[in-house]
Amino acid sequence: MSGDPRACGVLLHPTALPGTPACGSFGAAARDWIDLLAAEGVGVWQLLPLAPTDGTGSPYSSPSGSALNPWLIDADDLVVDGLITAADRDALPTGPEDHLDPGAAGARAAAIATALGRRWAEQPPERRAAFDRWEERQRFWLVDHCRFMVIRRLQDGRPWWEWPEPLARRQPAALRALVDARSQALQEEALLQWQLQVQWGRLQERAHRQGVRLVGDLPFYVAHDSADVWSQRRLFSLRAGGGLVEQSGVPPDYFSATGQLWGTPVYRWWVHRLTGFRWWLRRLQRQLELMDLLRLDHFRALEAYWSVPGADATAEHGTWRPSPGAALLGGLRSRCRRQGRLLPDGRLPLIAEDLGVITPAVEALRDRFALPGMKILQFAFDGNDDNPYLPANYSGSRWVVYTGTHDNATSLGWWRDLDDGARGRVAAVVGAEVRAPSWQLLEVALASPADLAVVPLQDLLELGDEARFNTPGTIEGNWSWRLSRPVPALAGPLQGFGAMAARYGRGRGAAAGAGAGGG
Repeated sequence: MSGDPRACGVLLHPTALPGTPACGSFGAAARDWIDLLAAEGVGVWQLLPLAPTDGTGSPYSSPSGSALNPWLIDADDLVVDGLITAADRDALPTGPEDHLDPGAAGARAAAIATALGRRWAEQPPERRAAFDRWEERQRFWLVDHCRFMVIRRLQDGRPWWEWPEPLARRQPAALRALVDARSQALQEEALLQWQLQVQWGRLQERAHRQGVRLVGDLPFYVAHDSADVWSQRRLFSLRAGGGLVEQSGVPPDYFSATGQLWGTPVYRWWVHRLTGFRWWLRRLQRQLELMDLLRLDHFRALEAYWSVPGADATAEHGTWRPSPGAALLGGLRSRCRRQGRLLPDGRLPLIAEDLGVITPAVEALRDRFALPGMKILQFAFDGNDDNPYLPANYSGSRWVVYTGTHDNATSLGWWRDLDDGARGRVAAVVGAEVRAPSWQLLEVALASPADLAVVPLQDLLELGDEARFNTPGTIEGNWSWRLSRPVPALAGPLQGFGAMAARYGRGRGAAAGAGAGGG
């Protein structure tokens, strides 16, 4: 993980990979994708959270922050490994291949879990022993994840605070009864998570062999209706019955007169301090075992967070509260140093999502730990010469620059919505007439001082907003885009990207250097 710090990468979530029913997987298409990145000298694959999604398909509001999304399990690989039979695979529920179908993906994953359980007794002793070892290492999250998911199904998907009180309050007798009555279902859930990690681990090894670094994403908050909150209630701002005392969001701003209300419980930071941030450190360590670098979403809440009364319907009446981010990051740095997980220059393997209205105190926290921040080029053309997203205004190189992210329009969709004034400003920065906005904006990113330049795959393919991944503040039509062509057919755009990146001194193997330059 050394070399020229200037790097380039592509943002693509694995649910969008082609070739499997209902949802992309950790199988053949993912292997082809890593091989293609490596072949074209692209050193970074950036992903969204790999966690299970909420009911809308969002991976940012997960029922389990440490689990992997069961939709991503690859059935063909399970057959090759002898964990299920070809007949099991052929009997699985199917689904469309042109978009993500949450219902079909969920049904398919559930059927795979059942097949894993049914064939488990046939597995050789060494495989069963390997599972036992893995299960023991992951106990800190796995046990409660399995219990939560099994109870949730038994309760027809109701949130945990509406479960029968003995289960909602985790009374020992109720949990023992669950284990006795539902041992097969609990084992199936664990086997599914084990094989998800096995398959992801193979992708990690493949990427590392070829010099491709993996960048993950961690939401700041965890969902109210999650195994994390159910199992660790004292760490969150909850009432005795499970309701919210204080909830998360952001205050009113130019874009919203009432702010954004997220509905997740805020942290009882004083309890986290008393435990030495044990839950947080385990959560971060788990993600850093899966990824080489980790983007911390809503980084500003590590300095101060917007806390809204739990009964409020808007975020208007919240207040800023201080967060112990420096103490938490210091603890993580000490742990990573002991485990040899710091980057070669001694930094934490983190990226700070510092978008929006950021205060000097937030910038100071980011810079104290030398974390790279984010720049989005679509935000750069408002006509203000001091716009911080214009590459000419970047201070140093410790940045990750994007044409756009999963929350933005595609660059082509963005361009189509610009007025003539903004189009003129883009042309002035590009230095030419804009004929291919996606690629010309990408060239601006590659030419910028930022250590790492990342482009969503949709922009490389010059797709419009029909391929947009998410529109914040909406719940319909998000997260469903998938590639319509096999991965090897992307060789042309990836070759062009690699060649353009090389002209600006960006090459494979430099992801770990993102942020290593200026300050």
